[in-house]
Amino acid sequence: MRRGLALLCLLLLAAPAAAQEREVPYWASLRAGEVNMRVGPSENFPIDWVYRRQGLPVKVLRVNQGWRLVEDPGGAQGWIVARLLTPDRGAIVVGKGLAEMREAADSGARVLWRAEPGVVGALGDCDDGWCKFAVGSRKGWIRAKRLWGAGEP
Repeated sequence: MRRGLALLCLLLLAAPAAAQEREVPYWASLRAGEVNMRVGPSENFPIDWVYRRQGLPVKVLRVNQGWRLVEDPGGAQGWIVARLLTPDRGAIVVGKGLAEMREAADSGARVLWRAEPGVVGALGDCDDGWCKFAVGSRKGWIRAKRLWGAGEP
């Protein structure tokens, strides 16, 4: 019984450590409504940016203990503590003008919604140049080229 409990504890402790050892680069999203980006991988470094967009996608470029060097949609780079990032895929609408969210992954499908550049949402599967995209209860398909956070990092 004791050996089984010890093994279970070891597995539970090893899982978060294994999740931290992903191959970079990879996509992540901000877990909290307020996240500090620092100029170095420690709370001793000054804050460069304060993000107030939960779900904002970032590209993780490097791993340093409990910190991640990330790039935001605007190209700014800095360090965020790993616990404030989630592996849940998100995306932000980019480009000029409204991006159409359609009923299906087809340019002839009915337009359900129109999203402005800067809208952040949950990213679903992408296929053949289209991605499932959800902003709250509004869901549809949007062209992958209009989303930062879609495709390979």
